[in-house]
Amino acid sequence: MCLVGGASLVVLAAAGAARAADLRAPSASTSADWYTGAQTQAVDDSWAVAVDGSTSVTSNSSAFGSITVTAPLVGSPTQSGPRVRVEAIAGTYSYPGQAVATRVTGYQQEGSAMAGYEWVWRDAALAGFIGFNVRSNQLSVPDPGNPVVGTGIGLRVAANFYANPTDRTMVSAYGSYSTKFNAYYSRVRLGYMVADGVYIGPEALFLGDDFFRQYRIGAHLSGVKFGPVQMSLAAGYVQDRVQGSGYYSSIEARANF
Repeated sequence: MCLVGGASLVVLAAAGAARAADLRAPSASTSADWYTGAQTQAVDDSWAVAVDGSTSVTSNSSAFGSITVTAPLVGSPTQSGPRVRVEAIAGTYSYPGQAVATRVTGYQQEGSAMAGYEWVWRDAALAGFIGFNVRSNQLSVPDPGNPVVGTGIGLRVAANFYANPTDRTMVSAYGSYSTKFNAYYSRVRLGYMVADGVYIGPEALFLGDDFFRQYRIGAHLSGVKFGPVQMSLAAGYVQDRVQGSGYYSSIEARANF
């Protein structure tokens, strides 16, 4: 049960370079799908690596964190070209046992490495990646009703999109899928600029694997800047097939080096 992003949370990913074309127009994630903050200034291509971090907590007993690093293989990250991405995810969750009369706690760790290509335009960016992930799931007590247990390697694909349809609006989308446990994650965000580079709007997420299915509907505030770090906050309603309904919150951050 990966509640950070099926195979990736977030985050991560989406939209790094679209703005790079503007200025330098998150991950999930180029790289973080939460990332916004278009600034119409001169292009800044002095950085070479984007680092995205994310944490997500739900009221129905799950907490996950992830970190994603994305870099161009050649050239500038503000230009179209090949990319590499590595990601690490870890978290814990608990649920009513499906085949045991007790509450079960799960522990998950995952790492992935992918290569891909990003197309960058003035007001948009689209990236696709393919690679592999290693995922480990352990349970506090054996639960025959949960097939998502053990450690293995899967093929993983991911894609992210970011655009500024108008001067004051943004749209971002991210999706990933892994053959290991058929884990999937997708997120779409819309935003309206309420301050320079700061957007607010709705978001929708769909994630799951061979054991659980979940959707989240909420709102986000993206593009808040603290020095060199861009931040995003989100909260809303979550519905999970195994754990029922509740609430979620997330914090994401990006820094360029």
